Amino acid sequence: MADGSTKIFIPESFQINRDDIAGQIGLIWELIKQPLIVPLLQVCVYVCLVMSLMLFMERLYMGVVIILVKLFLKKPDKRYKWEPLQEDLESGNSNFPVVLIQIPMFNEREVYKLSIGAACGLSWPSDRLVIQVLDDSTDPVIKQMVELECQRWASKGINITYQIRETRVGYKAGALKEGLKRSYVKHCEYVAIFDADFQPEPGYLKRAIPFLVHNPEIALVQARWIFVNSNECLLTRMQEMSLDYHFTVEQEVGSSTHAFFGFNGTAGVWRIAAINEAGGWKDRTTVEDMDLAVRASLRGWKFLYLGDLQVKSELPSTFRAFRFQQHRWSCGPANLFRKMAMEIIKNKKVRFWKKVYVIYSFFFVRKIIAHMVTFFFYCVVLPLTILVPEVKVPIWGAVYIPSIITILNSVGTPRYYISACIIRNASLIFMDFTVSVRASSSVTTCRSIHLLFYWILFENVMSLHRTKASFIGLLEAGRANEWVVTEKLGDALKNKDAAKNKTNQKAAKKLRFKFIERINSLELGFAAFLFICGCYDFVHGKNNYFVYLFLQTLTFAITGFGYVGTII
Repeated sequence: MADGSTKIFIPESFQINRDDIAGQIGLIWELIKQPLIVPLLQVCVYVCLVMSLMLFMERLYMGVVIILVKLFLKKPDKRYKWEPLQEDLESGNSNFPVVLIQIPMFNEREVYKLSIGAACGLSWPSDRLVIQVLDDSTDPVIKQMVELECQRWASKGINITYQIRETRVGYKAGALKEGLKRSYVKHCEYVAIFDADFQPEPGYLKRAIPFLVHNPEIALVQARWIFVNSNECLLTRMQEMSLDYHFTVEQEVGSSTHAFFGFNGTAGVWRIAAINEAGGWKDRTTVEDMDLAVRASLRGWKFLYLGDLQVKSELPSTFRAFRFQQHRWSCGPANLFRKMAMEIIKNKKVRFWKKVYVIYSFFFVRKIIAHMVTFFFYCVVLPLTILVPEVKVPIWGAVYIPSIITILNSVGTPRYYISACIIRNASLIFMDFTVSVRASSSVTTCRSIHLLFYWILFENVMSLHRTKASFIGLLEAGRANEWVVTEKLGDALKNKDAAKNKTNQKAAKKLRFKFIERINSLELGFAAFLFICGCYDFVHGKNNYFVYLFLQTLTFAITGFGYVGTII
């Protein structure tokens, strides 16, 4: 019995040297590959291809619509009534509505002066403007600094109020909700919200408010973000490229076709009556801004995006801060979709096609499918098919569809639009690798070209975290309600000695982040996996995928060692 218990139950035809562990593993692999691994992986390929087609149709739809919008649709001030508000000789400033400015803060040592100063510098009658600094800071030194700054502006005649709470219940949503309860807010018709690092231009309100005054069906006017530190490092450049598509295409298409898009949480002006009708601010997810926007839209309110109205802000310049931000931005929408899907379906106040747009396009494809197909197909399934050559991936799914999606994403990014003319061949490098790309003289003059390939690879890396966050939100798991305030460093470019300050910031980062603290084990694990697949394809493969796999391995390794935020 003792001898029998040590036997490995493998058919005699496969029994070779039982001490050869590697050989036994290989035999087991051969036993389970055909009946189990091949069918399972083939199903995964089919699922990924379906998701790719869904994303392709969505991107194609967005591309066609944005072209039609740019060519034929009238500008916002032609589609809606817009007239500048003028001071009346008899009634004075009574033509100007009372506007509330809310600036939520949490330990914003580096940027509090910028946001408060910009809000106090808005060109609006001082007696018709109320500025509310909602400070949830836990650092008593910072709280004192912010309060003193508010007092300094108040001494100049600015109507500014410093508000604090006992606890941070509800985080930002809780602070905004508490601010609207103040008695002096009852006289305000509109509220403009600016995060601590946002700096509106003086004419912001004079451009946005007339849309709300003259069009009672509009609940929200959203401005575009621009970034003061986009050239700080490679990480900030990648973010700018991704966000350009969001504002230039997604926001514009939603505003033009269905008068709906997700409120970005800042740089927007709300009609307070619309907020109240929608049920006010809720803290049930980490995307309280999107939650409010969906609820207001279901009650028939319209939203307007103004691409020419821009507000300065700051991008996360450390990979750690960026990861936390992306977790919140990916987990929150998935969790909100879980909570509101049936409410949207049952709603009777909006048109059928608008409900289809919100459920399928806005939530399902953009917030869930887009992350999952990018990660599973290009970082998991495609590499695994190299190890299991019996599973075939059609060339249209591995090459053509991703190439067209990349083209559409690139065309939607204004700063990088020049690359659209050559991206078709260039993107084939990442999937086909049998196509050679001829150098063009225009490449050297286009800022985007040297960033475009890395941007694609970096987006694949971030899809790992976005997919993980989406599952957490859908399943409402442990980190579903995690809220980490994005670290901000301030606008060093405005200082006279900007170069010196930038050098000092880099030195400070090196002191703050020791090497061991920068290690991201998940990225390094995938780097190792892709490297093994790449080596196997180099030796045994026929599709030349190893070029893409080695490049993707390098990108995972760079982020795994935490250096993406330090490369210029």
